Amino acid sequence: MFDSLIIGIDNLFSLNSILLLMAGSAVGLLFGAIPGLGGTTAVALMIPLTFGMEPFQAIILMGGIMAATSTGGSVSAILLNTPGIAPNAATTFDGYPLAKQGKAGMAIGAGATASALGGVVGIISLVAVIPIMKEIVLLFTPPEFFMLAIFGLCAIAVSSGDRLLQGLITAIIGLVVGFVGLYDITGTVRYSMGIPLLEDGIKLVPALIGLFAISEMINLAVKGGSIAEDTSSIAISRVSDGIKQVFKNWSTMLVGSGYGTFIGAIPGVGGTVAAFLSYSTQVQRDPDPDIEYGKGNIKGVIAPESANNAKDGGSLIPTLAFGIPGSAETAVFLGVLILHGIEPGQKLLVENEPLVFTLVVALTVSVVFATLVVLALAKYMAMLTMVSVNVLIPTVSVIALVGAYALHTEIGDVVIALIFAIIGYFMIRFNYPRVTFTIALVLGTLTELNFDQTMQIHDGDMTVFLTRWLSVTLLILTVLSLGFPTFRKKVRERNRRREAEASK
Repeated sequence: MFDSLIIGIDNLFSLNSILLLMAGSAVGLLFGAIPGLGGTTAVALMIPLTFGMEPFQAIILMGGIMAATSTGGSVSAILLNTPGIAPNAATTFDGYPLAKQGKAGMAIGAGATASALGGVVGIISLVAVIPIMKEIVLLFTPPEFFMLAIFGLCAIAVSSGDRLLQGLITAIIGLVVGFVGLYDITGTVRYSMGIPLLEDGIKLVPALIGLFAISEMINLAVKGGSIAEDTSSIAISRVSDGIKQVFKNWSTMLVGSGYGTFIGAIPGVGGTVAAFLSYSTQVQRDPDPDIEYGKGNIKGVIAPESANNAKDGGSLIPTLAFGIPGSAETAVFLGVLILHGIEPGQKLLVENEPLVFTLVVALTVSVVFATLVVLALAKYMAMLTMVSVNVLIPTVSVIALVGAYALHTEIGDVVIALIFAIIGYFMIRFNYPRVTFTIALVLGTLTELNFDQTMQIHDGDMTVFLTRWLSVTLLILTVLSLGFPTFRKKVRERNRRREAEASK
């Protein structure tokens, strides 16, 4: 394995390879920052450019794109409340409030640093599990997928803080919206109301673009001014403050990286689930009761961003092990491998191991390079928050709508984005949390699909969830996640009573 690593390093460190990596990273940053495009579109568009390249050169180009996309998406999420890609939606919850407080530089610094460190953790995990890849991925079957989805849905109950009722209402609405469209198990179209646009279901990216980006532009249009409510502190907010915050809250970064690596390795779940679970878990485990999330907590940026980039290494585990893509990006990347005559699976790991390590090295260097670019330009990017809404609103709205259209080139996606923009604005206006809606929308279909598959495979026997060790483990974690906030509240009340009695 050490010899393969040396060959991988040698493949990367030539002038042509470095230029390819820089070009891939630049494309990844750009496509990640533009709403609706993302790494999947970037990788797909770059495939024709790989014709005639050596396999290792194509892998370097694609590795640069995949590693930089999430970092680019965090910038638009923080500055404009516009998730560049779906996983960056979790970053908007605290990143954008920080930008409104004039702390955009700190938020970008923390997000970029967490992305880099999370990416490195994910890549190290990929290297560590190469010998046992297949065994890890095959542990997950429909019962485990169902329990994982339930675990994510239960995080809704504790991520809303004092707005528990509003959070549950928006979660129910999110589940209903997630059930719209063709259901694969029965082959029937549900809740479409006879509208052809809804027969394929509500597409996630256009919905998120409307819910977060355009709705915020509507809100800005009503309020006027600029994004940053306190423009006097823009120049004071240093990027280095954000970098220091990541190392100060290193446990948040490690837990988020763990979520990203673990969930990224599960085919079909993806980085969106990892980012939201990482965020929700951080809300539950934060020992400081005086800091609210959703109003500008830097830990709310570090947690999802470390998960976003860690998932890249994790999603490559099933892709390389036996050709099952862990995400949409790796599905397209799988096509690149096949195009160049590389067969994923046992043959790849035995006969083409140097190519695997070429990808590993490319991902590592790219995620660091993309972070350095963002950190270098962060101060200038932060100035966007001072731009007048008269310039910002039409610019962001047009970019967002173009992004919604560009994903599938369907005008219906633009309509969906506009509908969700109105919904999002009213949620802002009446103080209903959008995070619970989004989590339910992401996980609702996954929950129902895997429950039905489990019932079909096991003839309706519900005890299957209690007879598989991994399913039981996820069930225990779900119960603990629901009970932990109550337990922590009681402990705090008891400590306060003791302190009050001691002071008398």
